Amino acid sequence: MYRYVTNRTLKNRAGEEKGRIKALVPTDSETAQIDYVCPECGFSEHKEQPWQRPFSVKCSKCSLDIKIPKLKDEIKKDKLRARKEAAAS
Repeated sequence: MYRYVTNRTLKNRAGEEKGRIKALVPTDSETAQIDYVCPECGFSEHKEQPWQRPFSVKCSKCSLDIKIPKLKDEIKKDKLRARKEAAAS
């Protein structure tokens, strides 16, 4: 069993979906198991680190700080961006 699971696509600075992150935190652990592909440099890695919010992972190659916001906050941000784009059209 896991107390936290996420599997998301990551966008680079240009807004392109170029990366991926999967994070698992077992119920009986304080350590996150992370697999990611950096959206900027394409580096792929598995790492383990302490679990805490707000959660972020630093790319071991380019040092990009990959932040994982709460999903509900990310959905709100995407809806707001879509409304702004629709209003600009």
